[in-house]
Amino acid sequence: MTATRTGRTKSPQINTREPIIQEPKRSESEVEPEPQPEPRPQPESESESEATRRDAGGPESSRANRGWWDRNADDYQVEHGTFLGDDRFVWSPEGLDEIEAELLGPMEELKGKDVLEIGAGAAQCSRWLAAQGARPVALDLSHRQLQHALRIGADSVRLVEADATALPFADGSFDLACSAYGALPFVAEPVRVLREVRRVLRPGGRFVFSVTHPVRWAFPDEPGPEGLSVTSSYFDRTPYVEQDEDGNAVYVEHHRTVGDRVRDVVAGGFRLVDLVEPEWPAWNTQEWGGWSPLRGNLIPGTAIFVCVRD
Repeated sequence: MTATRTGRTKSPQINTREPIIQEPKRSESEVEPEPQPEPRPQPESESESEATRRDAGGPESSRANRGWWDRNADDYQVEHGTFLGDDRFVWSPEGLDEIEAELLGPMEELKGKDVLEIGAGAAQCSRWLAAQGARPVALDLSHRQLQHALRIGADSVRLVEADATALPFADGSFDLACSAYGALPFVAEPVRVLREVRRVLRPGGRFVFSVTHPVRWAFPDEPGPEGLSVTSSYFDRTPYVEQDEDGNAVYVEHHRTVGDRVRDVVAGGFRLVDLVEPEWPAWNTQEWGGWSPLRGNLIPGTAIFVCVRD
């Protein structure tokens, strides 16, 4: 699962740059010796970046977000890795777990299914799917996020580094697809992603994806009381952009209303069968950026769209 903007903490040490397209390990005899990790240079400070609302097209969004996640993957995994676990399938900061929600279908029916995870981050969800007997492929735009998948252990998961708007798979390759806060909040043309997902799904395939609940865009991204007052128009679709001193985007997030998301699903060739808005559970006392128990008990933080390819 990948989500929105987070702060920095100390980085773990993992191996550096090689293109990541890895097949799962099939047996102990095929496992290669694990290379010694090399230190990675710390990311340059983004304290000088300016937050604004302005247009940002597909190429600019892709370039900015690939760079942001490559620079911040270490900190993200340090800050949220314990919550996400190494092999859990968590849909949202509320802590909704697929083992309970079964949005992809009954657990016992996952065995033998080909599943594509989009925006997989460190592939925690894919690792859980593999443990249920599925054959997952974990795809992410960020090289550094997938390096964390290798660090945690990807013996049972195929890793692919690619853009969700141009999936490198043949038509009808998968039974299921999923995305926990991956790709869709960060792309300028979400229908392109949806059409690509539909293309690679087999008839009857299900695509489930979670995103920031659109109503959250009207509120400040703050976990405390200051985040409970409406300060922006819910109907303003202008992207949120962080840019450097030269005006180059370094992070982009795109806003869609609930109606927009529904229309996107239909335009992508899917049938919407459920829209899940997880309530904040009593056991979850953790803050995650603007998500918190205070806000979670009053307004929705996540929207999960359950779609079927007929």
